[in-house]
This record gives sequence, structure tokens and C-alpha cells, in this order.
Amino acid sequence: MFPNMFPLATSQMQPFSALPVMPVQAMTQQATRHARRVYVGGLPPTANEQSVATFFSQVMAKIGGNTAGPGDAVVNVYINHDKKFAFVEMRSVEEASNAMALDGIIFEGAPVKVRRPTDYNPSLAATLGPSQPNPNLNLGAVGLTPGSAGGLDGPDRIFVGGLPYYFTETQIRELLETFGPLRGFDLVKDRETGNSKGYAFCVYQDLAVTDIACAALNGIKMGDKTLTVRRANQGANPQQPKPEQESILMHAQQQIALQKLMLQPALVATKVVCLTHAVSSDELKDDEDYEEILDDMRQECSKFGNLGFSLPFCTLVNVVIPRPQPNGEATPGVGKVFLEYVDVDGATKARAGLNGRKFGGNQVVAVFYPENKFAQGDYEG
Repeated sequence: MFPNMFPLATSQMQPFSALPVMPVQAMTQQATRHARRVYVGGLPPTANEQSVATFFSQVMAKIGGNTAGPGDAVVNVYINHDKKFAFVEMRSVEEASNAMALDGIIFEGAPVKVRRPTDYNPSLAATLGPSQPNPNLNLGAVGLTPGSAGGLDGPDRIFVGGLPYYFTETQIRELLETFGPLRGFDLVKDRETGNSKGYAFCVYQDLAVTDIACAALNGIKMGDKTLTVRRANQGANPQQPKPEQESILMHAQQQIALQKLMLQPALVATKVVCLTHAVSSDELKDDEDYEEILDDMRQECSKFGNLGFSLPFCTLVNVVIPRPQPNGEATPGVGKVFLEYVDVDGATKARAGLNGRKFGGNQVVAVFYPENKFAQGDYEG
């Protein structure tokens, strides 16, 4: 039969396996591509294909979103640098759906939008795999709020960036609640040290105040920082409040002026200075590394407050750097450095000289610390 179907000499015939047929896997990938791609908008100028691929592969692994087995979830990235967006292609339809839970995640210091691309076909995608994220994803592992659909999700979710690291969760909530009670709030913290990362997300119970809060808070100075406050899904151009909301906005700005006075970093000078973001937990685990860091801190911080005398007369009398527990339990104050000077004058000069400086590539924040807490070994404040 075959010679009649294919008018070729027997010697020219090839077995079916040798015919140029597209592999089934390639056909499947092409058919599911629209459901495996994710739109990522609001990328910073420094983003490139490799950094985006690495970031989203790592994030997917952290939240438990990888369902296609071991390896990277991201298989391809295309970036439009002019319009600051990317198409991120996942291995599977289910992994692309899990990635939808990452909307608003911080990439290189900025929240990005995570959406379906315009060629996404919901009805067709429904036949290919799950169209919603797995509800059991560990979003808290990447600074997002688990199960946030009722609290920290949707178009009224607010990104609050540029928060001074010394602000406590209570202080930030008090500032935000100038506009009304919150439905949801999440101050993003370092998983190892428990210290603030300098940004948060919130949603108000009364959604009508969202734009008022963004307009009033965005761009104001808080200590040594400038706040960036906007809807998490709106990028760098926050929506302006409506004309009928102007009187409410004016009143809120007056309240914020009072809050700013209350939230300034410890204005009462003490003999103890606390440095945050100077060291990391990992750097403190090895005994030799720890002693070297301690010695470096003594030398560097002894340069302040010595009133022009040589180092033996330096006013720095004590350096305390809390270390992580060997068993992995949390230790209060890990990631901070405490400097005790002989007098307030020395501490004041040290704070002025150290605040904003970089140690190991990290910008340090220096604040005064209560002497009674330091004397009691309480490093949690």
C-alpha cells in the first residue's frame, strides 16, 4: 500500500519516524503559550531579562508555586525597555496562574504589576489547567499577605515606601490611620532579623479615602526619608483626589504635620547610638567573622567624639552586636549595632557622622537609643 500512497522509489522511502513532524511537546507548548505567559509592568530601568527571570524563579520557589517539578519556573523573558514591561513565560499553565498572586511584589525596590497578557483566552485557558492561584501559596515568604483577597488585595491596595527603618509598626499604623481605620496592613520585614525593610502595604475600610491618603502622604519628609505612597497597581503617577475631597485632604495634611513631630527619631539625645542595617545575620554566625566585625566597628566608630585627641582618649566605651542563636531561635536586636559613648556629646557627633554612611554596601541609619534599655540588655526597641 505504501508505494501507491507515496510515489517514491522504495530506496527513497523513509520510515515514519524520519519524517519532519513537529514534536507533540512543541505543539503543546505553542498551544498553551498564551496561558503560560505573565505580563509584568512597572519595571525599574535597571531590569534585564536575566534579573527578571532569576527573581521570579526564586520567588515562585519560595512561595511553593512550582508545580512542574524541580528547576526554574521561568523559561523565557521578553522586555520592552521603553515601556518598562516584560512578558515572563512559565513552564506550565498552573505556575502562570500561581504567579498571579505576586501582583504588587517588590522588584529592585519598586512594586510591579503582575497581570495576564492581552492575548490570554480565559475560556480556552480553563481547559488547560487551573486559572486561579493556589490558595495555599506561602505569600508571606516574599513579603505579601497570605489570603489577602479580603484585606490587602484589589485596586485600592496602597504601597507605602521610603519608611525610616526606625519607625515601629504601631507608629506607621497611627500615621496611616489619620485617614480612618485600616482593613489590612502589612509592614514588610527581613525574615532573618525581623527589622523593617522600609515599605508596607495597606487597605482602608473606607475605600473612598484611598486617593486622599495617597495625595496627602506621598512626597512628605519623615526623618531622613521621603515617603512614596500610591496605589500599588498604579505606578509612579498617583490619582489625584476629587474636588469635593479637597477640604478632607487639607484637614488630613494638618493632622500629618502633627504626626511628623511625634514620629521624628528620638530627638532626646542619649549616650547610646543604635545602627541599623549595618550587619546581617549571616555575617555574625562565624566566631572569627564576628570578632573581625566587632573590631572594625570599634575602630570606625572610635573616630567620632574623640574631640581631636588620639584614640586612647576616644569617648567610645562599649560596642554591642547581638548575635543569632546557634539553634536558629530569634534573638532581639540581631542586625543592629549598639555604641555606648562616655557622654552625650560624643554620641551626638557619632550619630551625625554615621547616619547615612555605607557599611558593606548597606546605608546605615543611626538613632539614639534609651540608656536604661541598653543597661538592661534590652536590644529589641
